[in-house]
Amino acid sequence: MFFGLLIIFALVMLLPFTVRVVEENLEYFLFLMGLLAAFVSGVFDGALFVKAASDPINIAIAVFIAGLLFKWLQVPLEKSIIRFSQKMPFRLFAASVVILLGIISSFITAIIAALVLVVVVSALRLDRASEVRFVVLACFAIGSGAALTPIGEPLATIAVSKLKGDFFLLFTLIGPQVIAVIIFFAFLTILFVHPPADGKASFSKRPNTENYEEIFVRALKIYFFVMGLTFLGAAFEPLINHYLLNLDPYYLYWINIISALLDNATLAAAEISSSMSHFTVQMILMGLLLSGGMLIPGNIPNIISAGKLQITSKEWAKFGLPVGFAAMLGFFIFVLITAAAT
Repeated sequence: MFFGLLIIFALVMLLPFTVRVVEENLEYFLFLMGLLAAFVSGVFDGALFVKAASDPINIAIAVFIAGLLFKWLQVPLEKSIIRFSQKMPFRLFAASVVILLGIISSFITAIIAALVLVVVVSALRLDRASEVRFVVLACFAIGSGAALTPIGEPLATIAVSKLKGDFFLLFTLIGPQVIAVIIFFAFLTILFVHPPADGKASFSKRPNTENYEEIFVRALKIYFFVMGLTFLGAAFEPLINHYLLNLDPYYLYWINIISALLDNATLAAAEISSSMSHFTVQMILMGLLLSGGMLIPGNIPNIISAGKLQITSKEWAKFGLPVGFAAMLGFFIFVLITAAAT
């Protein structure tokens, strides 16, 4: 069982980066790997299937409804963005966008927040460096804020399920830390994102409007994605309980820097256990959230925004890696100081 699960974990880590068809169908791939892992570990049964089938329902419905609303409201949204951007100083507007998208992503989902970000960036004729920085910082904020409710992103859905908590569990557990992180990324936006050359917003590259089939398929992919993660979490839980449960939370925090390469929901499914202390879960979650924006594969908003705005992996990493590491180091020092004070 142990070696079988290690092989599956290695496949989950490597194939999305080496096999194009896997990369393009990541959600279905993870579903199959999760199902296989559940059989290999011997935990697959009727109860697990029902749980895996029911866990993704809320987030899939939320993604579908939000996708419809975004399609119907895209034109007035575009006009509102231009109007508001012209009524306040640009740096204040950019920081406000980062804060707003970071906070509401937990309700409209990280996917829709990323689509809104694409519309905003498309309206602001920024130089290339500022455009990349704006997107990276906003995706850091979106990826962090979306974790506050189980409909925001798969990581939150999986975490709440594994911790057997209610809708507001993660907000109670990491809410203040996440809000502080979002404000931090908004502050960096003020520093590093420069206004358009002419100071005006207009659409130089309009984002494509999705059709109803694309909206439905995206929601379906998210459903299978979360379902697969539930299977993965159940399959790896015995190993996690044996090897990671008693590991120092500070080590777990830095181990999760690999979230820059792997979707953080996959790691959350493998690492989090209801037997862990609240502090350990906090450190796991914050490690995953703060490193998830370092590289494009680390989070769903990164993938969506980079794809639609044609941001390369090199462009993203050049800014995302130092920002993510600085955020992780800053939070770690804050935790150490707080612990020493108490």
